[in-house]
Amino acid sequence: MIPAERQTLIVARLTGRGVLSIAELTELLGVSHMTVRRDIQQLEREGRVMSVAGGVRLPEKISFEPSHTTKFTLAHAEKVAIGRMALSMVPPAAVIYLDAGTTTLEIAQGLAPREDIAVVTNDFVIAGLLSRESNCRLYHTGGEVERENQSCVGDPAAETIRRFNFDIAFISTSSFGLRGVSTPSENKVAVKRAIAQSAARSVLVTDSSKYGRIGTFNAVPLEALSAIVIDSGLPDSVRTAIRARGIALHIAEPEAALPRELTA
Repeated sequence: MIPAERQTLIVARLTGRGVLSIAELTELLGVSHMTVRRDIQQLEREGRVMSVAGGVRLPEKISFEPSHTTKFTLAHAEKVAIGRMALSMVPPAAVIYLDAGTTTLEIAQGLAPREDIAVVTNDFVIAGLLSRESNCRLYHTGGEVERENQSCVGDPAAETIRRFNFDIAFISTSSFGLRGVSTPSENKVAVKRAIAQSAARSVLVTDSSKYGRIGTFNAVPLEALSAIVIDSGLPDSVRTAIRARGIALHIAEPEAALPRELTA
């Protein structure tokens, strides 16, 4: 079979199967492990499959994003570690964008003591935190209010974002792959594109559970990112593919829980 035929067969066999291992695919296709991996890499670049440890699966399609309250409880230790690492990337006297989200909220908490920075956000929770606990210059984008996520979206928010020159922008997401950041919300597309276009450095901050999900709308291509800050859950093949595109990948490890006797 030629590569296109093999790749079509891989996608067809994945339908309804969940996950296929590399070993299963080499037997099915009658080719080497390296040939299977090359086919998977091509399919992954096209957004048709996603790598997992030792195998491959179809992307998980998402039609909505969880509310801010729900997201706050998910992967909390990973978000704290990601936020801590992201803080080290912020230069003195920086103009910063914080996208709406609970991972960027962790960054905001770390930025609160700094008075040398300017922060722009579309997130009401972040704006409220910094207005209470920080003396930094603070701007909110305004725009259409999305109540579930406590943020503003749409063209009015994007227009405000384009007025700034950001030294660094931290972008959040509910879904991404090797094609880039996607979203189930059309109103978020303009916002995320404006962020990436207005920043000297665009940094995706996300836990690895978001990899392999795909929303209805493409928002930011992977090549538009300068860096990704994420936990250690990405498969090695995906790490290699990201770095091969010139995108810095920073792995944030959650701190180990202290023994019970030390926390008493």
